Amino acid sequence: MENSNTVGAVTRIEIIDATESAFSGASASKQEIITAAVKQESSTDLVSLLERLPDRQFAHVRDLWTYLPEVPIGD
Repeated sequence: MENSNTVGAVTRIEIIDATESAFSGASASKQEIITAAVKQESSTDLVSLLERLPDRQFAHVRDLWTYLPEVPIGD
């Protein structure tokens, strides 16, 4: 059984690619980040990971790493 803290195959590069449109203007809410990932047809693992974020505004994608420190940069 998979631990809830397990990231699986999701990387920071994938998160950036999936959510960059959410950060195109000003800051992005958790829901805007998730919506951007869904529109990019991201994996279920990636969307589930984003759902763990707190409900707040994020000024930049790099602000996500505070809440997702276990996510590796790349492969």
